[in-house]
Amino acid sequence: MSDGRDELAQRAAAIDRRRLSRLTPDAAARLRTVAARAGRAPVEDGDASARTAKPGRADYLAVKAGLQERLLDEIGERGLLDTEGVDVAAAVQEFAARALASEEVALNEAERVRLAEELTDETIGMGPLAPLLADPAVSDILVNAPDQIYVERFGRLERTDVRFRDADHIVRVIERIAARVGRRIDASSPMADLRLPDGSRVNATLPPATIDGPTISIRRFGRRRLRRDDLLGIGTLSPEMLEFLVIAVRARKNILISGGTGAGKSTLLGVLAEAIPDTERIVTIEDTAELSLDQDHVVRMETRPVNIEGRGRITARDLLINALRMRPDRIIVGEVRGAEALEMLQAMNTGHDGGIGTIHANSTRDGMARLETMVLLAGVDLPSRAVREQIVSAINLLVHVRRYDDGVRRIESIAEITGLEGLTPQMQELFLFKRRGRQGRRVMGHFTATGVIPRMVDELRDEGVQIPAALFKKTEDAEP
Repeated sequence: MSDGRDELAQRAAAIDRRRLSRLTPDAAARLRTVAARAGRAPVEDGDASARTAKPGRADYLAVKAGLQERLLDEIGERGLLDTEGVDVAAAVQEFAARALASEEVALNEAERVRLAEELTDETIGMGPLAPLLADPAVSDILVNAPDQIYVERFGRLERTDVRFRDADHIVRVIERIAARVGRRIDASSPMADLRLPDGSRVNATLPPATIDGPTISIRRFGRRRLRRDDLLGIGTLSPEMLEFLVIAVRARKNILISGGTGAGKSTLLGVLAEAIPDTERIVTIEDTAELSLDQDHVVRMETRPVNIEGRGRITARDLLINALRMRPDRIIVGEVRGAEALEMLQAMNTGHDGGIGTIHANSTRDGMARLETMVLLAGVDLPSRAVREQIVSAINLLVHVRRYDDGVRRIESIAEITGLEGLTPQMQELFLFKRRGRQGRRVMGHFTATGVIPRMVDELRDEGVQIPAALFKKTEDAEP
């Protein structure tokens, strides 16, 4: 048993070095006394870890691990695991005070509060990931294995020193996240798209989907949603591009945003949705609800996988069909990825103008091709020309977003669909980002109009909407 305790302590010693550095020497000494009472064998002087570890570090983690096991047993017996977090947090604090008193460890109030917080994180929170989620610079958290956790900061991936105890520890965190949103994940359904209370998107997998063990991929959306001024400040687009897109949204033009994973499609969608008047009813359809809109009249809809009985699945196509019966002024599709593309196009072609959606693609033209492929997934036997006519008639603007090597997300192209020539959809590029090279790590370039006046300008002027011609003036040597 002592070997097992030592192994647990050594594994736990790497979990949270930052927290442990806050231990006072007196607290470390008292915790070391508790570990000695528990019968744990002392570490030999020749052990390298003993020479490098700070006094009391492993002892603290060993005691915390022991308390964690007892805590889980107790709150499980009291039936608190499925209750609100506030109730569990109160139970954890009560347990910590009682356990420390019974162990005769005289921690001060600050140390007691910290231990209760750590036990709460391990019980109902994100465990070792809590410090990473508290870091506003972290945009992605990727757990590949208990000792392989990466984060993305400012567009760069880096490995962290955060650790889980073992694979079961990762599974417990995944199960807690799934339980909060009413989803399930197990060997029979080993993949799940989940979300955290702050709106961050989580993808979790279990074996056999991932061979080497469970994984967690968290896409964070920050504590504050990015707005127009934020995108202008970080160089995502130019003022002229923003003004044109805002006019297009208010004029109820249908817009499709394309881009790769992590390119900023959802962020741009949220910014464009700011231009929708408060008087309109908005219905959003997403696989994992993450959009946060300013308007009051918003109905949020979310897909659902099958339940444990293999029934109850709700697809995006089901939601889109139902949304048409909800008297929407605007339908926003978080991501078009399947047969719902047909219903979206039909809605846009039957009076439901002003829709916005996103699609995974490498360019504006690739986005058109992918949309056609998704329509065919609906199982409707339509000729290729009919599908392309639907697309050309429904979509007015294609906006392509790209994450560049320097980590900055930029709008690479804004194109207008102008019609169908033979079997080929025609489009004209209105704005683009011209890359000029690099200066250190930063990608250099500038946004410019192509000089092409969009066809929709004449339509909008007939409706009394004036668009400044200066928006489309071509520039060559502007700074980024």
